[in-house]
Amino acid sequence: MNPVIHEIFQRTRLLSKQLNNVLKDHDLFTSQWTVLYCVHQHGEMTLTDIWKYLNVEAPTITRTVKRLEELGWLKTDLGKDRREKMVRLSEYAETRLPHIKVSIERFEQRSMENLTEEEQTLLMELLKKLDVEG
Repeated sequence: MNPVIHEIFQRTRLLSKQLNNVLKDHDLFTSQWTVLYCVHQHGEMTLTDIWKYLNVEAPTITRTVKRLEELGWLKTDLGKDRREKMVRLSEYAETRLPHIKVSIERFEQRSMENLTEEEQTLLMELLKKLDVEG
């Protein structure tokens, strides 16, 4: 087993756990935040667009979107093709997003504080070189 891959997995799990702790204050989980952030960044999207962009199985995104809609974070409407749902942020989400972003920015700063700007740039370049499509 390659120790680099193992370390990436370990760090990813730790970051996810720590981000869940940050998001707990906003009654969200990392998986939910990922969907909210995706819709925030791209505007109204179809369920298909979301799962393809996030590289997550369709049923998982469907469940997450449904739960976020129940919690008041998302709104869904039928698309032009009635088989497709359009997903957008609710007013509630729009008002809460700035507060969540502040919490996440603090978390990100703490997570990256031991890396210089140059090291962060290098890390990003190296991660992009990983062949995960295999």
